[in-house]
Amino acid sequence: MYLTNEEEKIYNGEYGETLEMCMNLIVSLGDIYGAEKLIDVTSAQVSGVSYKTIGEKGLEFLRDMSDSGLKVSVPTTLNPAGMDLIEYEALKFPADFAKKQLEIIDYFEKLGIELGCTCTPYLSGNVPRFRDHISWAESSAVCYSNSVLGAYTNREGGPSALASAILGKTSYYGYHLDENRIPNFKINLDLDFEKIGLKCNNKINNMASYGLIGRYVGRIVKNGIPYFNFTNENNNNSLNLKSECLKGLGAALAASGGIALYHFKGITPEAICTYDNDVINGNLKFDDEITITNDMIEEELSKFDNEQKIDLICIGCPHSGISEIKTVVDILLEEKKSLKTDLWICTSIYTKAIADRMGYTKIIEDAGGKIVVDTCMVVAPIEKMGYKYVATNSGKAATYLPNFCNSEVIYGSIEELIRKGLNQ
Repeated sequence: MYLTNEEEKIYNGEYGETLEMCMNLIVSLGDIYGAEKLIDVTSAQVSGVSYKTIGEKGLEFLRDMSDSGLKVSVPTTLNPAGMDLIEYEALKFPADFAKKQLEIIDYFEKLGIELGCTCTPYLSGNVPRFRDHISWAESSAVCYSNSVLGAYTNREGGPSALASAILGKTSYYGYHLDENRIPNFKINLDLDFEKIGLKCNNKINNMASYGLIGRYVGRIVKNGIPYFNFTNENNNNSLNLKSECLKGLGAALAASGGIALYHFKGITPEAICTYDNDVINGNLKFDDEITITNDMIEEELSKFDNEQKIDLICIGCPHSGISEIKTVVDILLEEKKSLKTDLWICTSIYTKAIADRMGYTKIIEDAGGKIVVDTCMVVAPIEKMGYKYVATNSGKAATYLPNFCNSEVIYGSIEELIRKGLNQ
């Protein structure tokens, strides 16, 4: 790998052991994947924040990093922690867990990282431009930034993203190269959305629908690059997909497979700029072509026991935007009832500030729910908090909850889950 004179000095330890370690990590990854050089990045997003996921070894690593006195050199945001950093006592997070989690956050603060603790940094200011090179780690954020924003990032691990944040550089391989971003699976969506067994007003533009699609397609494509195409022209002509649907699709693709990038005909930027015309003109050859039907999606939905009584409804994996919170509020105002189960709406502290100002937080709390910031159901220790049967509208959460939290999953749209919580 070619290194500049300055990069060689860092690599050889002339600026201290910690910078040397960061550079060695980035270069080693580049060597493994055949990178020819390093490139500058415009932002980073660091994972490995919850004490539940990194444990004592991760905590010690962060302690050593923060003791070095170094700070990140590019705008850097932080993934969700294992608890609400403000209301953790009121939400009854275990005290021993909270102590360790706060210690981890202190180390990240010393490194100069923004403590937004969200998996949707693109909703709170960290918004890369089209074709910016970035170094992001959280799987759903990687998929969204690559696919919906058209930025260039590999699916980094927590340590490599942190090293990139400090150096302002990453190795030039993988999804940073145009030739590695070409779709190789064509996914034809031959769906009548109205016949999908979800209860909601708009199934064609509902995150829960795309979570089911993402779970199914992710298992087939694994770590490939799918190109989605609606075969029903009525869908093509009328569809203006909400960003939350694209967010939910990518999150489920990344969780059930290893997908870091997808293209969607007429919707995602690289599809519009490059691949749509190639597909139309027959210039793009796919490794495989798969048609997704209603039967396949119904099979996916049938994997969940939706008759089970709910312990916790959890919305916000990835973190909820304000429109998702408003959906909950509209149902609560319509029903005028109190919840008979716990409700967490997981979001960033930025979005909650808007919800507070709009009066949404009070409506939700008056009905017995909570807007929970900084964390989500997957990285929080909910298995130690008495929650076994967890309801979600997220294909990602539905994939991770059984193994990460020993949970039984109830799956549905926001509308049907809130109504179940009001009436069970």
